[in-house]
Amino acid sequence: MNLPNKLTVLRVILVPVFMLFLCVPLGLSDTLVRVIAAVLFALTSLTDMLDGKIARKYNMITDFGKLMDPLADKFLVFGAMLGILVYCADLRPIFVWAAAIVMLRELAVTSLRLLAASQSGAVIAAAWLGKVKTVTQVVCILCVILEPVILPFPLFTQYHLLSYVTIAAMIVMTIWSGVEYFTAYGKNIKMK
Repeated sequence: MNLPNKLTVLRVILVPVFMLFLCVPLGLSDTLVRVIAAVLFALTSLTDMLDGKIARKYNMITDFGKLMDPLADKFLVFGAMLGILVYCADLRPIFVWAAAIVMLRELAVTSLRLLAASQSGAVIAAAWLGKVKTVTQVVCILCVILEPVILPFPLFTQYHLLSYVTIAAMIVMTIWSGVEYFTAYGKNIKMK
């Protein structure tokens, strides 16, 4: 268990802690719940960036890391989206569709990677658009959680302007990067 793998495990452990603040009534104010959840999510997202950089820089790449890092990323994003669906009832009618698109794309691309690896041993690395998609997901989740706290004006607290803009950007990047993966690698999959 090197440092990058410990950071990955920490990310997995922090996901339910983060979700606890959004999904379980703890008697805290709305502002405090949102700030704590956002800080936990931001710190957990930061471990995703750090573990990869450390692993590559110090040649600490392991099979465990190759398997668990992308899974930990999915746990984090899925957990955040489920937490938002529970906590942010006023955004639920729109956000449920955004969450479904993100989750379906993540599962489809993960399945594509697994098929490519099992059929040809090819490892499909994260593409540039995939990294941009991840950034838009993180920004969207943070904006949805923090918008009423950092922008206490009716345009944002009642109409959720920032949330809707970042949700739209996340959906566009999610679909675009998913199409890119399937266009680039889908032809290499043999259907039996």
